[in-house]
Amino acid sequence: MENNKVIFQMAEERSLYLRFKRLGDFVFALLALLFLFPLFILVALVIKMTDLKAPIIFKQVRVGRNGSNFQMYKFRTMRPNAETELAKYLELNEIKGAMFKMKRDPRVTPIGRFLRKTSIDEFPQLWNVIRGEMSLVGPRPPLPREVEMYSAYDKMRLTVTPGCTGLWQVSGRNQIGFAEMVELDLTYIQHMSFLNDLKILARTILVVLAPKGAY
Repeated sequence: MENNKVIFQMAEERSLYLRFKRLGDFVFALLALLFLFPLFILVALVIKMTDLKAPIIFKQVRVGRNGSNFQMYKFRTMRPNAETELAKYLELNEIKGAMFKMKRDPRVTPIGRFLRKTSIDEFPQLWNVIRGEMSLVGPRPPLPREVEMYSAYDKMRLTVTPGCTGLWQVSGRNQIGFAEMVELDLTYIQHMSFLNDLKILARTILVVLAPKGAY
């Protein structure tokens, strides 16, 4: 009887946390978009000047909570035909597992390298947060082709809303392999709390100011 009471209390606390997490995500993302609007305009102009015909925002289908697909937004950092060129570089993948990372990816533009290094390319995902498709903190949303390679264990990272930042980003990012990323995500899911979210957000600020492993 006592165990049931503890389980119910834990479920109630988690439900309360998730409700306030969503509210906090929405308010923070909205304020951040308003505050960063001048930067968005500047970045958009710079990207446009590199290729007048190419889009400023890159849209990509990602897999969210419980396997649902959504369009994730980023500032474009690659050539417009980068997606069709991917097959040529898959064998040069520098990370083991269901991810593709290449330190000197020739598809990335010069301004794109700067945007990636500073994580500015990720800022449009604040709109995904407002829409409820992403959270500020959580596992990074994978590509559908990556999920096709997931084991049942790996898919456990899809049980929560994906985030703009998470333990993976603040623990080494692209220097960390896929298996370790999964373990970090599952650790986060197991210990989700307001305090842990605040710690990850604080560490994210430090990572952005002194980027390591971002490419």
